[in-house]
Amino acid sequence: MRLKFITYLFALISFSYVANASDDGRGRVRFAYDVDFEMYFDNREFYKSNFSNSSTLFGARLTPSVGLDVRQKGGMQHRVMLGVDVMKEFGSGNRYKLLNDVSLWYRMQKSLKKTDVTLIAGIFPRRFSENSWPLSFFSDSLKFYDNNLEGLLVHFHRPAADFEIGCDWLGMYGDQSRERFMLFANGNGRLAQFFTLGYHAYLYHFACSGQAAGVVDNILVNPYFKFDLGPAVPLDELSITLNWLQGAQNDRKFVGKYTFPSGFQIDTDVRKWGAGIRNRFFYGTDMMPYYSSIDESGSKYGNLLYMGDPFYRIHDDGSSGWGPYDRLEAYWEPKIGPYLSIRIAAVFHFHKKYSGCQQMVSLRFNLDELLKKTSSKK
Repeated sequence: MRLKFITYLFALISFSYVANASDDGRGRVRFAYDVDFEMYFDNREFYKSNFSNSSTLFGARLTPSVGLDVRQKGGMQHRVMLGVDVMKEFGSGNRYKLLNDVSLWYRMQKSLKKTDVTLIAGIFPRRFSENSWPLSFFSDSLKFYDNNLEGLLVHFHRPAADFEIGCDWLGMYGDQSRERFMLFANGNGRLAQFFTLGYHAYLYHFACSGQAAGVVDNILVNPYFKFDLGPAVPLDELSITLNWLQGAQNDRKFVGKYTFPSGFQIDTDVRKWGAGIRNRFFYGTDMMPYYSSIDESGSKYGNLLYMGDPFYRIHDDGSSGWGPYDRLEAYWEPKIGPYLSIRIAAVFHFHKKYSGCQQMVSLRFNLDELLKKTSSKK
């Protein structure tokens, strides 16, 4: 409860500080909208390993929302929105039962000298978390199927740095549902033209339900150092990122003490004209030690406790200790415009042996961004 209180208090203080720094003049009220379309295809051939089942994920979503936009003198902007998340997995169920979720959120934006501050509260799209998260934290499929965050998000943007802190309330206590919430933060700062220092971190509280007592604490931290030679060579990107992944996990009822999974990761990215090769090499211990644990109700912790790519379990045969995991991705992502993005990728997974592959296609269209560009040309 203390962690929850600190999170809400931090967001309230941030909002109050920015509000007091603004002009008290009356704002202009306008109609506002936001429309996204997204399609996701992921063919998974994982029969060479036991980390995940082979399957094909194929679906589309439309997330329209409408509301009010208020712009005050002094540069503060408020937006209140209500929308729906319409989502369909192709080939499944009743095609008329499409409503997946609702969205209702408030957003405040304010510039304070060299710092742009954004505060968002409510149920809002995950894409509002502007800094990208590694797959060790959140898998690609989670980002698509769990589209909304429920809670708070505060973002600080400076000329050479970005910082973000938030809370996502994932589950409410019930007879069969666990109380679950996550506090997360990330940030990065450019030390020089070619060097960036950053971090990702979360504290995930996986609490009890009416049928299953016990609490699991899941903490994951990822400091990193990125070296990008892209500006100095005829490539869009030529970078090497050195990462350290450090976990701290405690199943309070069934274990009673912390375990500390960890490892280092080297990311290599080469990209030109929209085509690229991305390699992620990780060497460490099982980052998901309680993945196969069973609670009192007979339910497996699985991806309710761990939201990252299951290949970070490292061993699929029950063994332990340090081991390698390599993820090699070749992709094409043509730069069409800020309103439309298309991505085609082939991904290959390796541990001590070949572990499987994926063929992925994603398309995203944002009508709001298109109209912004059209109006700016008039």
